[in-house]
Amino acid sequence: MVRTRFAPSPTGYLHIGGARTALFSWAYARRHKGTFILRVEDTDLERSTPESVQAILDGMNWLGLDYDEGPFYQMQRMDRYREVIGQLLDEGKAYHCYCSKDELEKMREDQMAAGLKPRYDRRCRDNPHAARPGVQPVVRFATPLDGVVVFDDMIKGKIAVHNHELDDLIIARPDGTPTYNFCVVVDDWDMKITHVLRGDDHVSNTPRQINILKALGAPIPQYGHMPMILGADGERLSKRHGAVSVMQYQEDGYLPEALLNYLARLGWGHGDAEVFSMDQLVEWFDVGDISKSPAKFNPEKLLWMNQQYMKTADSGRLAELVLPFMEADCCDPGKGPALPQVVDLLKDRVATVEELADAAVYFYRPLEPSPELMAEHVTAEILPVMGELAERFAAVEWSRAALAALLKEVAAARGLKFPKLAMPLRLLVTGETQTPSVDAVLELIGREEVLRRLNSHL
Repeated sequence: MVRTRFAPSPTGYLHIGGARTALFSWAYARRHKGTFILRVEDTDLERSTPESVQAILDGMNWLGLDYDEGPFYQMQRMDRYREVIGQLLDEGKAYHCYCSKDELEKMREDQMAAGLKPRYDRRCRDNPHAARPGVQPVVRFATPLDGVVVFDDMIKGKIAVHNHELDDLIIARPDGTPTYNFCVVVDDWDMKITHVLRGDDHVSNTPRQINILKALGAPIPQYGHMPMILGADGERLSKRHGAVSVMQYQEDGYLPEALLNYLARLGWGHGDAEVFSMDQLVEWFDVGDISKSPAKFNPEKLLWMNQQYMKTADSGRLAELVLPFMEADCCDPGKGPALPQVVDLLKDRVATVEELADAAVYFYRPLEPSPELMAEHVTAEILPVMGELAERFAAVEWSRAALAALLKEVAAARGLKFPKLAMPLRLLVTGETQTPSVDAVLELIGREEVLRRLNSHL
């Protein structure tokens, strides 16, 4: 059975790159009716924080990337790591290294001066006299001295690395805490991970991890290394490109399904399909379709994608999402038209929930039109027409159809083109010049409030 994992380090928020890795690992597991595991790699005690752990969990929950097992925490598995390190030491597949930082630095300088690639020279390996009283040693893995590590990367193809290019990496620090590459190996082994999808910044780690797995007699997962995501300018993705926390997109009014759809299209595709559901992604997903080239993050394309989802989203759900934005803008949707109806009228015109909230304000509190707009549209010639409308509004049936008929009737009687009537009316009632059809807006705001706003300007 397929078993995949997403294994973030809680040294910051869940960002775009991490979310895409999680999405692809999730989709692969779901595609093959397998198991998706969440593992928190929290051994970096200086940088890992509970807040970052929570940010990762919140991000996964908001995106709807449900995991079948976990979250597992590496810091809760220390006894297991020490047990396996002891096993490797007993079998002669790892050894204690007593070299000081100064010695290692001198070794590095000498090698570079000789034109050699700097690496540990294994001076403590197979050395019965290496031990030094009072020195806490590190534990190094005894990398095979010859042979080649070969693996078929699901994305990049065949990769081969000669063991003589690898040094004896440290698997436990002087205080006994295990290092990243070692913990990952033991976790993948114990959790029976069959497929590892991760960023290609891990390619150099893979031969080392495979060697440790072989030393333990553990099965080797299949690996797939995804090219990184770049900014639109071709540079490494950063905050200035929009590589903010996944939860920032929630705060900015994006829909999780839109962000997931966009992330799926970053370096993967299915024909010409642009907008598709997660069910469709699962049905179509094939690791072989992941591009070998870096993807470029385009905030404008993400905004477009979100706009497509806004148009088709349930208005009741959008009303719930828009409510906090409106309350923060001093609006009380309880005092005015039903919010789902307002949302239904506006959602085709906006790209985010935040924009939707901004567009809905005038339904719940009047906006003061600018003097410039008033001077342009509410002329001395048009004011009497607005007065007539106020009188007629008091008696007309308050429905969109009846209001539309009344407006056309007054415009015709006054010899006005419809925009010459609608624009000043829209401005006096809403404070805006750009709104949906004016008859629909009037119907929702309601007779009493429309008359109050109109008469305040007459």
